[in-house]
Amino acid sequence: MTHQLPDLPYAYDALAPHISSETLSLHHDKHHGTYVNKLNALIETTEFADKALTEIVRSASGGIFNNGAQAWNHAFFWHCLSPNGGGNPTGELASAIERDFGSVDALRDEISNALMTLFGSGWVWLARDSDGKLSVETRSNAGNPLTDDKTPILTCDMWEHAYYVDYRNEKKRYVDAFWELVNWDFAAENLRRDRPFDVG
Repeated sequence: MTHQLPDLPYAYDALAPHISSETLSLHHDKHHGTYVNKLNALIETTEFADKALTEIVRSASGGIFNNGAQAWNHAFFWHCLSPNGGGNPTGELASAIERDFGSVDALRDEISNALMTLFGSGWVWLARDSDGKLSVETRSNAGNPLTDDKTPILTCDMWEHAYYVDYRNEKKRYVDAFWELVNWDFAAENLRRDRPFDVG
């Protein structure tokens, strides 16, 4: 199985002014594309050669995990953003957030704090465990809640390449921009899934 770089679900300039077309083209084409290419080279002739990306994330280690998880994380992340994003969740997702965090504002504060205090590179996730409980999960480098048998609901990328072109070292401005773009509809779909999102 040869893994492919998925297309962005919107145009390169669709998230401006919050995320520029320059950032999206570099982030998607160069960074995400490199992870996919490296993964394909690493898995050739290994037990992972015919495995789906989700299975690689759950069972691989070392370079195969790092590149496979980064390929998965980015494919998922693009859908966590939307030109029509922002605002607040509704329906079942809003109810689940209120149940487990007290309010949407409390969740937003917890995720924002996790993003701002993450040391080095990594990801912050909203995830669901097997009992349906939501939690905020901080993962370094390529980390993904799938390795703990949790289902990813939403994520934000805190590697420098995600924000440095647009915001330099002003991470808070990037975090604020994330909330202007956050795709609650996608998060709601993930909450209802009986298996993790298929990133291809």
